[in-house]
Amino acid sequence: MTPEAPPRRFHIRVDRALTHPQVLSLLDEHLAGMRAASPPECVFALDLNGLRRPEITFLTAWRLPPDAAPGADPEAVGELVAMGALKELTPTTATEGGHGELKSMRTSARHLRQGAAQAILTELLTLARERGYARVSLETGSTPAFEPAIAMYRRFGFVECGPFADYRKDPFSRFMDLLT
Repeated sequence: MTPEAPPRRFHIRVDRALTHPQVLSLLDEHLAGMRAASPPECVFALDLNGLRRPEITFLTAWRLPPDAAPGADPEAVGELVAMGALKELTPTTATEGGHGELKSMRTSARHLRQGAAQAILTELLTLARERGYARVSLETGSTPAFEPAIAMYRRFGFVECGPFADYRKDPFSRFMDLLT
């Protein structure tokens, strides 16, 4: 069950290059946050090279200033508010739905609780459904810092599950699944 989509306050786009300074800055914020909240061996966040892999689709959410001209390019005049990625673990075939994994979900610290993460997650799940994925999974942290994200995933219908793909059970990871 997906919550009602937030109003289209954000311009969400696929980013294949990952070269915009704001994207690099938010990725640095994300990696620093993951390293601060978990032991090094339990940080599974993707770096720049990991996000550029062909099985990854990376999305960014931008907010335009109120005085932006109609049709203005969000990357030229806007502010990056959030990012997220979908990794293909198993492709969809003629007989079976595929399996995707959410990666690198992050909202800029300046834009928390404004609906940007929900907007990115909605777009990623739409993409997963378009690709015919039967299942979308995620790994997130287990410390209190991750509780707001876990609550959002639950609102979207994700439920706790065991490790998937190459993950192993550890006290700093929580695993969740959504059957699409």
